[in-house]
Amino acid sequence: MKRRAIRFLITVSCGGALLLLVLAPGTTFSQSPPTKSPQVFQELFDYSLKEKKGLTFFVQGQTIPGVVTKMFGDDAVEVRNQTSNRIIIRLDRIDAVAAN
Repeated sequence: MKRRAIRFLITVSCGGALLLLVLAPGTTFSQSPPTKSPQVFQELFDYSLKEKKGLTFFVQGQTIPGVVTKMFGDDAVEVRNQTSNRIIIRLDRIDAVAAN
């Protein structure tokens, strides 16, 4: 089996300027997303828990609005909203959190 070296040549026109990008053979791109620390959202969770204010959780393509009612360490958070009294969201599945 022969291995061929493939080079990618990408040109992008941006406002009259030309950008040229050459990728050498063996260049790899990570296909896994960067890991997020559960502490990243901690300030918003505390705010929602103390002030009873709603947050919007973005979890793997789904949007879940709710108020934080309980936290389970660095593993999960319990949320309630108008349609559900108890929703458990794993922190490692959260993509983003927005305060209302």
